[in-house]
Amino acid sequence: MKKLHFIILSLLTSFAIQTGYSQNKKPNILVILADDLGYGDLGFTGSKDIQTPNLDKLADNGVIMKNGYVTHPYCGPSRAGLITGRYQARFGLEINLTNSPYDMYNGLPLTEQTFANRLQKTGYETGVIGKWHLGGSDTFHPNNRGFDYFYGFLSGGHSYFPKNVKTHMPLINPKNNTPHYSANEGSYWPLTRNDQAGEFNEYLTTALSKDAAKFVSKSDKPFCLYLAYNAPHLPLEAPKETIEKYSFIKDKKRRTYAAMVDELDQGIGIVIEALKKSGKLDNTLIFFLSDNGGPRKMGETFASNGKFKEGKGSMYEGGCHVPFIVHYPNGNFKVKKFDGLVSALDIAATAVALGNGDTSGKSLEGKNLIPYLKGDKKGSPHEALFWRMQDGKAWGVRTMDAKFLQRNKKTAVPELFNMAVDPYEDYDIISKSPKLRKELAKLWNDWNSENISNIYLQAGAYQKKRLDMYKKMYEDLVEKSKKVKLLEIE
Repeated sequence: MKKLHFIILSLLTSFAIQTGYSQNKKPNILVILADDLGYGDLGFTGSKDIQTPNLDKLADNGVIMKNGYVTHPYCGPSRAGLITGRYQARFGLEINLTNSPYDMYNGLPLTEQTFANRLQKTGYETGVIGKWHLGGSDTFHPNNRGFDYFYGFLSGGHSYFPKNVKTHMPLINPKNNTPHYSANEGSYWPLTRNDQAGEFNEYLTTALSKDAAKFVSKSDKPFCLYLAYNAPHLPLEAPKETIEKYSFIKDKKRRTYAAMVDELDQGIGIVIEALKKSGKLDNTLIFFLSDNGGPRKMGETFASNGKFKEGKGSMYEGGCHVPFIVHYPNGNFKVKKFDGLVSALDIAATAVALGNGDTSGKSLEGKNLIPYLKGDKKGSPHEALFWRMQDGKAWGVRTMDAKFLQRNKKTAVPELFNMAVDPYEDYDIISKSPKLRKELAKLWNDWNSENISNIYLQAGAYQKKRLDMYKKMYEDLVEKSKKVKLLEIE
């Protein structure tokens, strides 16, 4: 009998090793971030024309955060908040950083830890694949910010096809021979793998997905992977055959955009399949969200944010209210849809709590979501969520019941909405609710008192100032040369 018990125990142990299953094993962490994805452009959020079966399945088997938000309505600041687990206004990063390879100051401040820093210290193998956008010099390189592995690009955007890769970007606009102040310098540069050039020989979304699949498959240690796609961010580029799949969409831009979202979904499917084959899916905590809403300005109307007003860059819901999924089979979640206020800040807090990560240094501002999803805690993880742009020229505060905001327009005035009955912000009640206005103003002012003003230049302005600096340096040297007495020899 003892021999039989020993055989059974050996078989079970072998099964656990082969499948990666262990009751005591730390969970793997996978954060999947889309870029400029419209809220209404996924099956589980109501899309009728774009097919996203892999994300729909992830949502069906996980938890949909009905009130899931990011901390800023556009790329760079939103990512800074997510990756640190702290409001980016705490450390003055409220703009899109440019990709400046020789600037040791222009990047995510070294005073801040990433969630990868915190998990790396407790034994996690960490990686980031895709878009970085948090500093282009070696000082801010992902390998120096807590990530053991990096494959992707440091800039804020990238072309999707290898044929478009160049070794530099022109600084002169050929149309008028004036300086070209690009906000996405590096968009056509080769990809990077750690500190070397990385191969790039297929559609970018697919290349990033396959690399992520390899990462999650090979790791024997618990892993934390930040998979930051640039899809479906501009430029609108997709494989011809996928575009043809959406030939029924009349608008050409939306047709290509739909193909890009489709390719994104296919790529996520590749990663999920790798987790299944390696026996790691059940023990992997997966977050999926977008960095902000879909673009809806300057003719960019190819994305749909559903019923939410406006989009990327806006203080209305279309700017920051994003598709948000949490998937973790071993979590034994008791809810399928969660109504409480959830922030991208919660990703770091939840991952660090489950992974027993380092909590030293500056405090994380998110909440561990697991007790809420298991039903151990009731209500909303946050009393209120906050937004700020341009040092407070535009702002917003949202509680479960109301939202008080001012948009980033010269003519904008404060607006107040009852979110319980008007989640799409159609009816401004500010004139009827002075008490509520005062309460929300106090919440925002108390929060803002711990912030600092922005300490960086927006990417385009940074490029202009840098090129002006080069010009001034040259002019100074020319002027100096006129005053130098030339040597004479005999």
